[in-house]
Amino acid sequence: MKLLFGHDEAVARFVADLTIGQADFGKCKAIGVLDDEDRLVAGMVFHDWQPGPGLIQISSASTTARWLTAEVRHIMFSYPFVQLGCQMVVLQVSAKNARMVRIAKAFGFTPYLIKRMRGRDEDGYVFTLTDDDWRNSKFTRKIHGQTLSS
Repeated sequence: MKLLFGHDEAVARFVADLTIGQADFGKCKAIGVLDDEDRLVAGMVFHDWQPGPGLIQISSASTTARWLTAEVRHIMFSYPFVQLGCQMVVLQVSAKNARMVRIAKAFGFTPYLIKRMRGRDEDGYVFTLTDDDWRNSKFTRKIHGQTLSS
């Protein structure tokens, strides 16, 4: 897997096409993930950046389950927390997307269930991840070679 930078519009369109109900991200930055044959298989879109409170939303989608490597996770969260100086990342997920709900919880996001968030018959989660929670997560400490405390 290789990361793709500088193709914000193409990656955002890829993610929007795979995300039900997402028509356009507006002004955004995006990172793509290419497979060994240089096909776009995943993307992360950073949108709705609010510099005042230090918030940004992230949306992602993929055509494969094998894209979320340690390197990709590190880059995915380093962009908002290190480069932009965000204090919180927000992620919206359908309650029906059990796999993504499980992943977000494993990454340390705090879940908030919102009834009907995605329509009359579909609940959704708003997940939040603070910079402190990201820096102290088992994934981040593993990348930086720190040992986990018990």
